[in-house]
Amino acid sequence: MEGKFIVTGGNRLNGTVNISGAKNSILALMTAAALAKEDVLLNNIPLNSDVYTMGEILASLGVKVVFQGNTVIINGATINTYKPPYELVRKIRASVYAAGLLLARLGHTEVALPGGDEIGSRPVDLHIRGFQALGAEVSVEHGFMICKCSKLTGAKYYINKASVGTTINMMIAASLADGVTILENPAKEPEIVDTAILLNGMGAKIRGAGTDTIRIEGVTELHGCEHSPIPDRIEAGTFMIANAAVGGEIQITNVLSEHLRIPIAKLREAGAEIIEGDTDLVVKSTGRLKAVDVDTAVFPGFATDLQAPFGVLLSQAEGTGIIRETIFDNRFRYIEELRRMGADVKVERDTAIFRGIERLSGAPVEATDIRAGVALVIAGLMADGTTEVSGIYHIDRGYEHFDLKLKNLGAVIERIS
Repeated sequence: MEGKFIVTGGNRLNGTVNISGAKNSILALMTAAALAKEDVLLNNIPLNSDVYTMGEILASLGVKVVFQGNTVIINGATINTYKPPYELVRKIRASVYAAGLLLARLGHTEVALPGGDEIGSRPVDLHIRGFQALGAEVSVEHGFMICKCSKLTGAKYYINKASVGTTINMMIAASLADGVTILENPAKEPEIVDTAILLNGMGAKIRGAGTDTIRIEGVTELHGCEHSPIPDRIEAGTFMIANAAVGGEIQITNVLSEHLRIPIAKLREAGAEIIEGDTDLVVKSTGRLKAVDVDTAVFPGFATDLQAPFGVLLSQAEGTGIIRETIFDNRFRYIEELRRMGADVKVERDTAIFRGIERLSGAPVEATDIRAGVALVIAGLMADGTTEVSGIYHIDRGYEHFDLKLKNLGAVIERIS
């Protein structure tokens, strides 16, 4: 939905917020589910625009996609084309998973190079080399990745950079390949494990997800099942940081604290109080915290998707905090907008130095990607006066009812068309 958020600062957050299913899981799960020729039910899905876009991409391939509230039913029995529409693929990065799906099912795919947030270089070369290792012929022509094979064959593949997308694509493709595939140096994110659990529930034979080596024994077909994605650790981390930065006391439900060990440690170091339960967290903060230093890293390190919200927190913290961004080379685009609000931030290549000020000032700002968008909303909640955040379609891509959840916690935020 196009529009703007009008955010008025000064109110602390109090109450309870329930975390949706993981956005970064469900996009992979929906694609993996389409490997089966029977119904796969995915429950507790987040109803954000990226999920609907993935549904459109799969439907364009002939996949049965039925949304029923927070459940989606996927059935790939009627896949009938190898080329999803460019105008859909360009919207989200996870569209690249269609390549693994179509290679496994049809032995042929032509997928446009994917879109998504402009947060830095994210080439598909790791995917290409992975598909080639499985025996596919792959070329890039006129902006499309073209892959063909008579039958995928298991192989050993070392992933040069622990890539979440490549790991998921290889698990999807190798599940129906002949023989055994060994993935060395795969990504270890919880979303990888979640995808493996679904695939195993469908009859795949995957071992080692979340470790240094994943072993996939190909099977001839997969069947239907029912699965619920893990809670969205990035949404949970966003609300943790928001409450720590703004002040107040909130309970976050449907969250797994083991997915957030480093963010929890950093928030405690900054002065927030966090009480961990089995499936919930309580976050307490008086508002202004102490500056700390953060390096982003692959899981289990500090997630790059939480870097922008944490940077906003540091902009008003006491002292000087440093963030080093090690994952994406264009993740600091939000800082120029934050400076409009009075933040004192200096960027030197992959490092941002935040000198905390007493209080940000409301100003018109623009979201440049999903996580920058929510960060600027948090900045508005911290600031004096009113902040107008445009480009909120980015936020709607990754968060389900973000504004309504904040409202329920006492934030003053309005969506205008």
